[in-house]
Amino acid sequence: MRAAIERYFQFAHLGTNWRTEILAGVTTFLTMAYIVLVNPAILSQAGVPLAAVTAATCLSAAFGSILMGVFARYPIALAPGMGLNAYFTYTVCLKMHVPWQTALGAVFLSGIIFLALTAAGIRQLILRSIPHELYAAVAGGIGLFIAFIGFRNADLVVADPATFVGLGNVRNPTTALALFGLVVMVALEIKKIRGSILIGVLVTTAAAWTFHLVHWQPSPGGLQALAGTMMKLDIRGAINTGLLEIVFVFFFVDLFDNLGTLVAVTKRAGLIEKDHSIPRLSRILFADAAATVVGSLTGTSTVTSYVESTAGVAAGGRTGVTAIVTGLLFLGAIGVAPYVGAVPTAATAPALILVGSMMLATITEISWHDPLVAVPAFLTLILIPLTYSIANGLGFGIIAWAVLHLVTGNFRRQDWLLYILAALFLFRFVYLGAG
Repeated sequence: MRAAIERYFQFAHLGTNWRTEILAGVTTFLTMAYIVLVNPAILSQAGVPLAAVTAATCLSAAFGSILMGVFARYPIALAPGMGLNAYFTYTVCLKMHVPWQTALGAVFLSGIIFLALTAAGIRQLILRSIPHELYAAVAGGIGLFIAFIGFRNADLVVADPATFVGLGNVRNPTTALALFGLVVMVALEIKKIRGSILIGVLVTTAAAWTFHLVHWQPSPGGLQALAGTMMKLDIRGAINTGLLEIVFVFFFVDLFDNLGTLVAVTKRAGLIEKDHSIPRLSRILFADAAATVVGSLTGTSTVTSYVESTAGVAAGGRTGVTAIVTGLLFLGAIGVAPYVGAVPTAATAPALILVGSMMLATITEISWHDPLVAVPAFLTLILIPLTYSIANGLGFGIIAWAVLHLVTGNFRRQDWLLYILAALFLFRFVYLGAG
């Protein structure tokens, strides 16, 4: 039985083992476990019951991650997406005064569109239409993005009214602790010690507890609380209210956030083929779409692939077992949600910084001497972290690629879908605004 499982997940071919995959799964979970606390805090402001959405967050993340691991066999974990949950609460529910049940109906409809486009092969065509040079830029941009998140969580980069961002106080205990964790992780990585990121997270967590730097309040949870949101979505209301624009935003942002994350994780894991294709692409996209549908049914906003999966990949994860372990931990978190916050952000922040730095290796694949390639790649690379959105960065990169190829006479008929994508992105930026 064990040998059959190892063959299914191609352990020998990918040069991995059970210990590495399990450690990688735990590492991914620790770097994204904050969503168990943050997502309910955001959605509860829209009126969604806190205890119920906490359980829904864990259950949808568990379902999506396990499905991705078993069906698509990739080390990509899923959970309700940051940014889309804020749009759900602050724009749809609070600004537009749409009931949360109706907003969940819009999320459900966007998930159904995902499934339909995946079944028709359109999402696969979209991914294949993106030039491979932008793949490298997306991976590097996401590296900068998650490193920036790490710097922010460590309070090393803070808001500044004059310059937007500035250097935090390195004497801040949280910042000092995160820098300590970064040194530990990098030292272990240099010595090629397996599980270096996970070990660093645990060591930093122990130091935080030792010096009383963990300020953690138990949060409500439990599977029984799920009754407050399970099947409470209002699909008919979403259709009758004319929420096509909202459905479009949920669909559009998640589509390209997911594609960007997919490219970044597979490139970091070395799983992209020489012809720049991604094996079992349809299965990956199906898992993502199905997770969004299940998430809306359980009571949470759009579920998507997480860039923090790169932390598990950096820890050695190469197969779906990594995602399955992460999913099982999310499943367990339903019962122990009050204790998830025991690992402080200062312990996971250095993991994001380290992984982000290693992801920049992909930019060597870009022909920086050719402006036709360099400018779109640079816009993609820099605008992902600066706009805090994978979709925005990729959108500007695709628009720049299309415009430059048109004005210089390098238009090719076989790239027709890329130009359609550029037009859609331009429509989104002009009509719907950024976000």
